[in-house]
Amino acid sequence: MPQFRLKAISAQGKPMQTEFEADSKKQAQNKVNRLSSKNGFEVKAIQKKETYVYKVQRGTKDPVQGEQEAYSKEELERALVKLGYKVHSINKKWFDWKGGVPKKDVVTFIRLCSDLLRQQLSFDEILVLLQDDTQNKRLKEVIRTIQKDLKDGKEGEEVYGKHKDVFGEFAAYMLSVASTSGNMAQVFESTAKFLERDAEFKKNLRRSLLMPGITVLATLGVLLFYVGYIFPLTAELFVEMNIQLPPMTAATLEMSYWLQDNWIMLTLAFVTPIAGFVYFVSTPKGRLWFDKNIIKVPVIGDLMHKTSIEIFSRVFYTLYSGSGENIEVIKIAAEACRNKYMEKQIKQVAIKMMLKEGAGLVESLKATGVFTNTAISRFKLGAESGALRENAHQLAQYYETQTTYKMDKVVDMINLFVNIFITIALIVITIISSESAIVQPESRF
Repeated sequence: MPQFRLKAISAQGKPMQTEFEADSKKQAQNKVNRLSSKNGFEVKAIQKKETYVYKVQRGTKDPVQGEQEAYSKEELERALVKLGYKVHSINKKWFDWKGGVPKKDVVTFIRLCSDLLRQQLSFDEILVLLQDDTQNKRLKEVIRTIQKDLKDGKEGEEVYGKHKDVFGEFAAYMLSVASTSGNMAQVFESTAKFLERDAEFKKNLRRSLLMPGITVLATLGVLLFYVGYIFPLTAELFVEMNIQLPPMTAATLEMSYWLQDNWIMLTLAFVTPIAGFVYFVSTPKGRLWFDKNIIKVPVIGDLMHKTSIEIFSRVFYTLYSGSGENIEVIKIAAEACRNKYMEKQIKQVAIKMMLKEGAGLVESLKATGVFTNTAISRFKLGAESGALRENAHQLAQYYETQTTYKMDKVVDMINLFVNIFITIALIVITIISSESAIVQPESRF
């Protein structure tokens, strides 16, 4: 997130200076205006930290080039001269795109933090090590910023909250919790596990739905292209020669004419519903409807439902303290479960019952209607035995194993049906081509 520096004169006439962060120059200006009207200081300047490219030389050594962030060119020049350098040039870097951070790099960072924390290294040492070894430019800067903010004594929420675009909203929250928890290593490990499972789920979903879907559409496209364009070129030769076409060849030619005459309407009839559905699902109301009904779909819906319960249980296990003050834990676990309908039911039914009616956790979760009997029984057993946290962890592990095994079976089954579909399409093309190939011209004698 961009950094800004405010220079102002306080209401008592004293100069003041402070640094803060904002998404844009406009947002920074609005923030300063609100503070100025509230505290009565006079704004002198709002400076944005920019990246500068410099060329300097020390003594008789060869000139060197480098990059440095600063609030002004003059400020950077003074700093370099103070360090004993002769400044040849300092220019603002106009295109300072730092790139994105792949999810796998984020998971690796969090996983390494967890492992090194278990080896009793201090978090500051860990950040130094990871900053040196990280190749991604953006992540390297994020680590450096985190280290600086922690040294400045900033709260975890402020330190990690500014990097939601890199870590994700939930992971940023978990890392902020880790900084104030008594077991940083465990929270980091659970966060890494969550991100790994989330990435694995999306990968499996692509394997089971996206890639087979693309394969089927590509096969249909090839089949339609053959019937609508390539086949008529051959069949029309026989028509011009007044040769009677076999039944299948004649029917296919009629279909190709129909496709050519109506391809615009057919394309719109195919694309419009899909585009409308995608738009509807992208809206809050549509997403709620989709998440409510997707868990009712056989096989895939069941897997998505159990994966959401697994994530809820894993987050609950990580954050639950057993002290009774865990409404916020349930809320965070609901938001992490990746199903808006389940999140809504947990927040509006379970949490409401617990706060207004004093209902127990198990009773409240059961009233939502979004948890399986297995999940309710595990939470009930944990509540009765005083091992609610451990039972939540067992439930997460159980559903992880079950969904992973079932997802592999689903992928294999879908791939089988896709292969059968492709085979049938090839057979159809072969039969049509073979029939037209054996058409014999009528004898003229």
